Amino acid sequence: MESVFPEDLLPEEPAAAPIQMEDAKLKAVLEAIIYVTDEPLSLEQLCAAVEQPRDLIVAALEQLTADYERPERGLTIREVAGGFKMSTKPEHHEEVRRFVKSLNPPLKLSLPALETLAVIAYKQPVTGPEIKEIRGVQGLGVLKTLLDRKLIVTAGHKDVVGKPVLYKTTREFLVQFGLKDLGELPTLKEFQELARFDTETPAEAPAPAEEPAKVVE
Repeated sequence: MESVFPEDLLPEEPAAAPIQMEDAKLKAVLEAIIYVTDEPLSLEQLCAAVEQPRDLIVAALEQLTADYERPERGLTIREVAGGFKMSTKPEHHEEVRRFVKSLNPPLKLSLPALETLAVIAYKQPVTGPEIKEIRGVQGLGVLKTLLDRKLIVTAGHKDVVGKPVLYKTTREFLVQFGLKDLGELPTLKEFQELARFDTETPAEAPAPAEEPAKVVE
């Protein structure tokens, strides 16, 4: 017969209940989560994300939805396909559509261009030969692409034999990557994963025939 110890007779301790968030914080967190996701989020997903009871999530969503329904708000939170999604209000669609059409198309760069831009960002001012030494390939066409896109500019000449051109990043570079200044540069891995950029074919862009060699030395 198995031995029974006194502690075996004690009732099991109930699992610790999740700590409830303050209403204001819960609304703010839900707002942020719905904002950053493209697909509608179900109640179950939201409950799991913030580890809060379903009834609290429902109440917070009702308050948040009501907040966005005020006429001075341009966005709304709606139930779409069984989940919650943030979008612009229908009454503003015409103005929003007209504005979006006026924007420049999304910036697309090849992987070699991103690699070259990363080298310039972290090593600037840097010359063409120095970039080639780091990347291991010639990148005349890539440099021209970055110059044309106004992501880099020339920054004089390095005081060495041959006087090679120096390159540095521009204000447009900061704008495109959402950086306050160069002190906010991400890691090299994060740099290539930034969502603002859609990479094109990874093939090295050929150098244009008319590009003088001295421009990128």
